[in-house]
Amino acid sequence: MSDILVVDDERDIRELICDILQDEGFTTRMAGNSDEAMAELNKSEPGLMILDIWLKDSNMDGIDILGHVKRDNPEVPVVIISGHGNVEIAVAAIKQGAYDFIEKPFNIDQLMVVIKRAMETSRLRRENVSLRRQDTRSAEMVGSSSAFRTLKNQLDKVTKSNGRVMLTGGAGTGKEVAARYIHAESNRADAPFVTVSSASIQPDHMEEVLFGRESQQRGVEQGLLEQAHGGVIYFDEVADMPLATQAKILRVLVDQSFTRVGGTAKVRVDLRVISSTTKDLSVEIAEGRFREELYHRLNVVPVEVPSLEDRREDVPELARHFIDQFNREQGMAVRELGEDAAAMLQTMSWPGNVRQLKNVIERVMILGDGTGPIEARDLPGQVEAPTSDEDMALSASLTTLPLREARELFERQYLMAQINRFGGNISRTASFVGMERSALHRKLKSLGVVTTSKAGTRVAQVSEG
Repeated sequence: MSDILVVDDERDIRELICDILQDEGFTTRMAGNSDEAMAELNKSEPGLMILDIWLKDSNMDGIDILGHVKRDNPEVPVVIISGHGNVEIAVAAIKQGAYDFIEKPFNIDQLMVVIKRAMETSRLRRENVSLRRQDTRSAEMVGSSSAFRTLKNQLDKVTKSNGRVMLTGGAGTGKEVAARYIHAESNRADAPFVTVSSASIQPDHMEEVLFGRESQQRGVEQGLLEQAHGGVIYFDEVADMPLATQAKILRVLVDQSFTRVGGTAKVRVDLRVISSTTKDLSVEIAEGRFREELYHRLNVVPVEVPSLEDRREDVPELARHFIDQFNREQGMAVRELGEDAAAMLQTMSWPGNVRQLKNVIERVMILGDGTGPIEARDLPGQVEAPTSDEDMALSASLTTLPLREARELFERQYLMAQINRFGGNISRTASFVGMERSALHRKLKSLGVVTTSKAGTRVAQVSEG
């Protein structure tokens, strides 16, 4: 159980409160002035604070201390006590975020009811924070291809720093997974990871969502920046953030502080910033939709997340990972991935990248009978192989060609599909198709197929010559 910090300038009062609390099984600490109170707060965060409004011979009064607690330790409930209480003081304390207000001389039974209720609130807040911090499965990185290893090496290099990271790549490539991996492997892993969905928040509500709000009716409402204090704030699709908000975010990055909507006090935050975008920010800057100075602030460490096309070797491993995940989270039966299904998945087109693959596997798991391995015939018909030479598809137009041309087109498309399936590894491709490596090289040359490096992986394409 967390302890209770009692702050009162009258020794008899604070000792009496501590004795009562200890009789009830609580652990307590004491402070007689603002300096002692701040020292105790810095030593360790209490589960609850009982705070006198008037502190003689102190640099700060109770309202000042309350402001510091709500800024730096927002999960700690504060119960205000005062011998000079009136409605105005009570309202001021509640506006600043106090949990409750008790006037001296207080009734012990009343005091204990408030304290027990406040401690339960503290327990629930801590549990919520703990649950938010346990979201580690979504940070699991899966793959073994060259392109994946390059990505993971880049991420590993930035995990231990506080440098701002800009993740780029197509929709569904796994940019948020990469961001969560950075957080999970960093020294902020026990602190919050808060996502700002820039594209889904209404522009006229963006500032309130980010910075929070202060009002007489509703008191202090924390925004996402304040909730992420000490941890990571992740700006998903940052290019979609309104220009006016971009200017204020830029100021937060410079000052590490901001003002809530409707408020006047500065709120200090300690944040690591990770951003992502599917758009070309240089184009957005040129067309006046993104602030260049903000781009330079966010783009300290640029990391490109490869498409699934650039890491086709990882498709079977990802598919099996999703099968296990659906078993853990939804209780679906674990099924093997048949070799024909794995091969088919590797040669399909994935414009939606990893997210699309996950959706396909979920669909197969839901519609299947839960027995036997997943076979190629179980895959949904909507996911078709691409229909161009560049995409390595087997075209239905083969039937319109003479035999020699049809055979040549088939061989070219088939071998390109296999080479890309095995990440450009000619030895593995030759072994699978049943050819000697030297014979395969000769065949590729005769068909005009060359391999080039793309995103750290060898891919096959038709020679322009």
